[in-house]
Amino acid sequence: MATINPYLTFNGNCEAAFTFYKSVFGGEFPYIGRFKDMPPAEGCDPVPAEEGEKIMHVSLPISAETILMGSDSSEAFGQTTIVGNNFSISINTDSIAEADKLFEGLSTGGTVTMPLDKTFWGAYFGMFTDKFGINWMINHDENSQK
Repeated sequence: MATINPYLTFNGNCEAAFTFYKSVFGGEFPYIGRFKDMPPAEGCDPVPAEEGEKIMHVSLPISAETILMGSDSSEAFGQTTIVGNNFSISINTDSIAEADKLFEGLSTGGTVTMPLDKTFWGAYFGMFTDKFGINWMINHDENSQK
């Protein structure tokens, strides 16, 4: 069964925001990655140095069922943060088949921004905006035993 978590996007202050959230909720970051840590994508320019320290992804477990996740937007990838549209619903699935089904169904009539595919971080992942303007992320951790 899929789980749903909030994914927040910031305009360069993700690290400060998540440091604050950590001070309130407690816990530790199981992962915090920066744009400079990304391997170069085929056919793409490297991330500009001024974007390198920005947060590519961070996660903070809030409970056994909920993880708060976030990143900074990167103009190198054509992203601009607009307050009010700076969140996504992230769905973590138990299987690739479930990821495909949810992605196909929810993205119908919307705009796919990243097709489902294997990623360098070991997930099967994709993103889209649905026909109602809601941003979604579908993720299957290929290293999970489900």
